[in-house]
Amino acid sequence: MKNILVPIGINPNAVNTLQYAIDLADVFGSDIYLMQAYTLISRAGSFGNVEGKVAQSSMSSLKDLIKKVDTKGVQVRVATYKGTVEEGVNAIDKEYGIDLIVLEPKSTDIREEVFLGNTSGRIVKKSHIPALIVPEGNTFSPYESGLVAFKSGIVEDNSLLDTLALFKEKFKTKLSLLFVKTPMFTEPDGVIDPALDALGDDVQRTVNSTTFEGVLEHFQKNNPDLLVVFRRKRGFFKKLWEKDIILKQEFRCSIPLLVLSQKK
Repeated sequence: MKNILVPIGINPNAVNTLQYAIDLADVFGSDIYLMQAYTLISRAGSFGNVEGKVAQSSMSSLKDLIKKVDTKGVQVRVATYKGTVEEGVNAIDKEYGIDLIVLEPKSTDIREEVFLGNTSGRIVKKSHIPALIVPEGNTFSPYESGLVAFKSGIVEDNSLLDTLALFKEKFKTKLSLLFVKTPMFTEPDGVIDPALDALGDDVQRTVNSTTFEGVLEHFQKNNPDLLVVFRRKRGFFKKLWEKDIILKQEFRCSIPLLVLSQKK
């Protein structure tokens, strides 16, 4: 894992997210790219140098943030981007090649009732880079156990599993595979791909209306350090494809959530 991207918004938890990413990067020997995107609204009579001032202010805030963490010798590069955060993520990935995005659930939305805010939601929804969502209050520690939830054992391209395989190898994580049989089940879904099966230490099967419900039913029993799901078009984050915000009443997760996605 060479490069980790950390998109930063205005949430006061940003320093904790960056520290978590640095601690993780320290284990893998990765570099960090700390990014903040900004947009400008044109107004009549505005100063022509506004864009430069905003970019300078954004860069300054990122450098100030780095001063608040222990970098542990990890290379932290800063980048600002004029445009949407999704465009910024894609631009940095194209230039440097990003292996993982580490982000907080709410980078710009500070409402207490929100689990996954609009900005973070759009990143997970539109990016094809694996994402690690780190809820507030988490500090990095090796993942001793993980719960991998899915409703189809089909893996069209095994590169989808690369990040999970890296985590398991590095942390010796005990992975429990949770297959959730939903009303949309077909026989091929019930056959777990050999590459995915090889990563699991045990397999649990359950019948629920959604993958969400299957996770909720088995979460306490497994008590994992890491929850792993696949970003499929109508999969675990079904609601995310209809809207970018997920409320805590719809889903709440207090541990790191790894969303596996296959890079194009």
